[in-house]
Amino acid sequence: MASTTPSERISLASVAIATTGLIASAAVAYAIYFDHRRRSDPNFRRHLKRQHKKVSRLDEESALAAEREQKDRVKQAVQEANEEGFERDPEKTEQYFMQQVALGEQMCTDGSDPVEAALCFYRALKVYPQPGELVGIYDKTVPKPILDVLAEMIAVDPSISVSGSRMGSGSDDGSDRVE
Repeated sequence: MASTTPSERISLASVAIATTGLIASAAVAYAIYFDHRRRSDPNFRRHLKRQHKKVSRLDEESALAAEREQKDRVKQAVQEANEEGFERDPEKTEQYFMQQVALGEQMCTDGSDPVEAALCFYRALKVYPQPGELVGIYDKTVPKPILDVLAEMIAVDPSISVSGSRMGSGSDDGSDRVE
C-alpha cells in the first residue's frame, strides 16, 4: 500500500499556476507567430486587408441602412402627426403646447427614442404662433441629436415656416415667408 505524504501531493494552487503559465505562454507564442506572419507573408497581409475592407464596407452599409430607416421613421411620424391633427382651440392650444414640450424634455432626459422626443417638439412647434422664435429657443435648449431629427421633420413638412431661424442648413429654402 502506497502512502501519501504532503511532499508527494500536488497542490491545487500549483496546478492553477502551471495552467495559467501555460496559457499565457501559448498566447504570447501565438502573438509572435501572428506578427511574424503578418510582417513576412504578402498573401497573409493581403488577406488581412481584404478582411478589413470587408468589415469597413459592412459597417458603412449598416450605417446607411440605419440612416434610411430613421428618415423613413421621421416621414412616417410627421405624416401620422399631421393626420391626427393639432389642437386649434386657443384655450386648449397653450395647454397642448406645454404638455408636448414637457413630454419632449422628459424624453430628452431619460434617453428615449430621439424620433419620439423630436416628435413632441414638432407637435408643439405646429401649434406655436411664431415657429421661427420657437426654433431659436429649441436651438439653445434641445440636445443636438434630437434637434437634428426635428430639423428633418421640419424639412419634411413644408407647412412650417421657420424663416429667420438658424436651425439646420437647408431646412428652409426661403419659399415660405412670413409677412
